[in-house]
Amino acid sequence: MPKEYALIDCNNFYASCERAFRPDLRGRPLVVLSNNDGCIIARSNEVKDLGVGMGTPYFKCKAQLERHGIAVFSSNYALYGDLSARVMRVLTRFCPHVEIYSIDEAFVDLSGIPGGATQFARRLRATVEQWTSIPVSIGIGPTKTLAKLTNKFAKQQPRCHGVFNLNTSPDPDRVLRWTEIGDIWGIGPRHAKRLRKLGVNNAFDFRSLKQDWVKKKMTITGLQTLLELRGLPCHGLEAGPVSKKTIVSSRSFGHPVTSQEHLLEATAQYATRAAEKLRKQRSVASHILVFLQTNKFRLGQPQYSNTVSIPLIVSTAHTPTLIKAAQAGMTRIYREGYAYKKCGVMLSGLEASNGRWLSLLDIPPDAHSRHTPIMEAVDACNARWGRDTVKFAASGINGSWRMRREMRSPRYTTTWDELLGVQT
Repeated sequence: MPKEYALIDCNNFYASCERAFRPDLRGRPLVVLSNNDGCIIARSNEVKDLGVGMGTPYFKCKAQLERHGIAVFSSNYALYGDLSARVMRVLTRFCPHVEIYSIDEAFVDLSGIPGGATQFARRLRATVEQWTSIPVSIGIGPTKTLAKLTNKFAKQQPRCHGVFNLNTSPDPDRVLRWTEIGDIWGIGPRHAKRLRKLGVNNAFDFRSLKQDWVKKKMTITGLQTLLELRGLPCHGLEAGPVSKKTIVSSRSFGHPVTSQEHLLEATAQYATRAAEKLRKQRSVASHILVFLQTNKFRLGQPQYSNTVSIPLIVSTAHTPTLIKAAQAGMTRIYREGYAYKKCGVMLSGLEASNGRWLSLLDIPPDAHSRHTPIMEAVDACNARWGRDTVKFAASGINGSWRMRREMRSPRYTTTWDELLGVQT
């Protein structure tokens, strides 16, 4: 039986999340800004039509946005994360095999679906939008690369109505000719630039190349992309989320920070976030790296940046142990007299918590009789009642250093005080 992979991608996801609880915004151009309201990271279709580019600094286009009446929002990751989870729950309810690829994308295997993959995809698309208010596009192909390529075609061609199946298309080569070489999943900017110089401008041209040449010039990764474009599956669905090799937690501050106390609070907060992710994938870390830096774009101000890597005696996911190590590292690299823009932590040397190397002399911190239950209780409370319902005192209370989000929408689904009110 031929494979039928589908990529389900949420349309303009962040912008769609902002509209989900604000029907008055439907049809109105809308953008979402990055941390500290720096750059545009999401645009509605109306904004794309106006020519406002992704990544444009907000201060450069503020007048243009105001002139066109464009709604502007700070990033609201609590809302985006919760709506993403709702979309994925709908997919896992109706699809037998689902691979969550990112916050707004998932691959599913529709091979052998009764009634045909196209009709099933249309019903699934309607159900996701009805249950979550998030519009999605679905591309179907014999491989994951072709499904991803087809998804973009479905999204940008109005006559597809959000669903396109390459397997039933009378002219599949047309889709390949329509796809720019740089838009192919697995071909980066450097290879795309090189291929254009050789006259390879789209997916159809790339598919026609010789296998030996592609393997020699683009390694096995390029060869797999070539074979997938020819309809030969090289990538199956992942059974579960792929564990990360490193975990980074970092943010720019809402304003320059000079106080060591505030830097230590921020370091503890980022170590806490990294530890949460570490436990979520059931891993432990053997190294922690701490870094800080000033704003290099502030000319005329003294500049300083530094990092320190700290090996842990025993690999752990115990938050207090990680906070203690991170703060010790921050104390070592902190220097007075500078206005700091950013700091963060990175956990590395990750390994499965049930298969780590242990020392004969040191007891793992989370092997203590109380540590593991306490961490599990903290994670459970925060998962049920919202992030930071239970937090570590080392992270501080006021958090004046936190990033600036002056135009953030309410956290409609995760904070009691910000729930929508209904009047009858």
